[in-house]
Amino acid sequence: MPLSDARRRLVRRLHRRKAREREGLVLVEGVRAVTEALQCGAAIRFVLRSPRVDPLWTTALDDALRSAGVTAETISDAEMTALAGTETPQGVLAVFEEPAVMVAAIWGGDTPRVLVLDGIQDPGNAGTLVRVAAAFRCTGVVALEGTTDLWGTRAVRASVGTTFRLPVVHCPWSVVASELLVRSVSLLVADAGGSPVGAEALGTGWALAVGGEGSGCREAVRARADAVVSVPMPGGVESLNVGVAGAILLYELTREKGA
Repeated sequence: MPLSDARRRLVRRLHRRKAREREGLVLVEGVRAVTEALQCGAAIRFVLRSPRVDPLWTTALDDALRSAGVTAETISDAEMTALAGTETPQGVLAVFEEPAVMVAAIWGGDTPRVLVLDGIQDPGNAGTLVRVAAAFRCTGVVALEGTTDLWGTRAVRASVGTTFRLPVVHCPWSVVASELLVRSVSLLVADAGGSPVGAEALGTGWALAVGGEGSGCREAVRARADAVVSVPMPGGVESLNVGVAGAILLYELTREKGA
């Protein structure tokens, strides 16, 4: 049975942020990303596959779709390419409902470990940072004004579906600043001129703010910092990609000291 016009139009709309936010839906591409989203319990509307995907299709994805009660619709490779919006799509494209997340859920109880993205405009870097936050068991990710849409197709693809694994919200800095104050959470700001990460007295939890490529965190965020931290680079390199730097900083903040 050919793909319905209604579903075709919906997929095309979801490439635009305003339309995606209005629909409350997320477009997820790729075998691993769709499998991850399903395993995280995300609510799926429908999934499309094309012949290109057959060598990549996994038992895990079959099992996850079966558990969700969903059967993949088959479309041509040409239509998959047109709908996915990438030159070489994997041949799996799914529409999920965006999880409803309250800002309070980000802070995770007594010991919050929050990653704050300030003006990260590249979806690949943003998605990578979400994946890193999930890997190091952060309690949530906050995207401040000027940050790319974390639920956009490219960012979700870069996260390999882990955006569904932990609470993720977009909210203004004023809300984050208020939460930091009320919860007595330390704010660490990443900057190449900061002190080596790892020596902070973090008390009842922390939030790590990483800034946009080239510009760093905004002045209001820097002014609120309890510490400015950096990755020591004895090799003389001036700076690291924000995804790499964020990964190293989170590793240092979450590893067992002395291990």
